[in-house]
Amino acid sequence: MAELAWLQSQKKRPINSKKQILKRDMNTFTSTRTLPAEPSAIFATIKDPSRLAKWWGPNDFSNRFEVFEFKLGGKWIFDMVGSDGTVYPNESVFEKIEADSLVVIRHVCQAYFTLTITLEPSAEGTLIHWEQVFADTSVANAVRHIVEPANEQNLDRLTAEVSQSA
Repeated sequence: MAELAWLQSQKKRPINSKKQILKRDMNTFTSTRTLPAEPSAIFATIKDPSRLAKWWGPNDFSNRFEVFEFKLGGKWIFDMVGSDGTVYPNESVFEKIEADSLVVIRHVCQAYFTLTITLEPSAEGTLIHWEQVFADTSVANAVRHIVEPANEQNLDRLTAEVSQSA
């Protein structure tokens, strides 16, 4: 049942299949999603640490933010905590921030990657482009089975957070 709902939700998302195929064996993971909210509403869930902590990460994870400096060059140090209590330390730097349109986050601990979140106004609200580029292709391939569903879950959680504030 959950799988059917997931498959049906995929029909609502614009997918550039050529892009997906070209990137399949490389180091980049791309997701897109349209949310029925203005870019400013989505950006607000990224820049506010209390809101970000609610939706960041895959299902069944929580977050503990130690440092959150939402500015160019600002640090973001936090722990993701799995449902089994396992703590996953994270450290990132905000490389680029454009209000209501772009956030680039460089993950500066293992596994090294850069996440680019682009917010584009659309007739239905906002088209979100979520692109995660790993520094090492072998690492990307090793974590592919985790990253692909986790990124979709992350966007599901973001959707829920935006919907609650609408």
